[in-house]
Amino acid sequence: MEETREETPQDLRNLALKVAGLLEEAGQHALHDQLNPRNLAQPSAENADRGPRYKLEVDSKILRFMSSRIADIAHFDGFWTTRPAESRPGQRYWYIGKIDGVINYVRRMSEWTVTAALFEFGPDNEPKPIIGIVHAPALGLTYLAARGAGAVRIHKTAVGEKRDKVVPSMTSSLDGSVLSYGMSFLPGESQRALDVASSLAGRPADIKRVGPVSLDLCKVADGTYDAYFEPMLHVWDIAGIAAGTVVVWEAQGTLSRWDGERIHWRHDNDVVASNGLIIRELQHYLQQYPWLDSINQR
Repeated sequence: MEETREETPQDLRNLALKVAGLLEEAGQHALHDQLNPRNLAQPSAENADRGPRYKLEVDSKILRFMSSRIADIAHFDGFWTTRPAESRPGQRYWYIGKIDGVINYVRRMSEWTVTAALFEFGPDNEPKPIIGIVHAPALGLTYLAARGAGAVRIHKTAVGEKRDKVVPSMTSSLDGSVLSYGMSFLPGESQRALDVASSLAGRPADIKRVGPVSLDLCKVADGTYDAYFEPMLHVWDIAGIAAGTVVVWEAQGTLSRWDGERIHWRHDNDVVASNGLIIRELQHYLQQYPWLDSINQR
């Protein structure tokens, strides 16, 4: 396989649009299942001491559908979850996510997504997402972004489709801002999120807690939120993080770990995204609650 590609940003954007069409089709099947009155899922007994885990039949349907259809669109080197131990610069892997926001989905809320991200290995042999697609079927929203081509939000309604360029807010201070945060079902991890939210009290106009991570990141990118933070997002969250990250990057927002370091695509991460104007103020609060060894060793 060639290690260099002569494609343009528009080529990548066209690819993103094609994959978004597939993801929207998969999302409609997932929405149909959500609206079906039968029981969607039962908590798994696996690792029951660490909180509820849901196994959804629809996740397998999404992965099968996307895996079979995406191969007809463009050449790539495989899928992220089955990639070889060693990859070469230039190789690309699609990461098709399961339902992001599974509890919202099971409880028949609208805030859940299906996601896809294309990773490329760079000259340093490190992976980086270069395409991100986040589709929220129940909201009629799709966010997509490709390296160098910007980010777009597509809103489909009964009266038509509206496309907007995605740009973050211009809020320059935590005072009066609108933030969002996420939290785990694991006690130590959720406590860190609540501690940060509590320490911020009195400065933001509002602090939202809706989820999922992919949608929260996109809402930072489009200015709905001025920033978002969540402690200890796990490796199973990488698909949603990666898809939302490309949208944030291409909207000219910022995204990193709480300590300012880059996201690691093979490990757990504390994640913070912002419009780029309030990140220093926010990190002052985040750094009061550093990564806990007890959590890191789970």
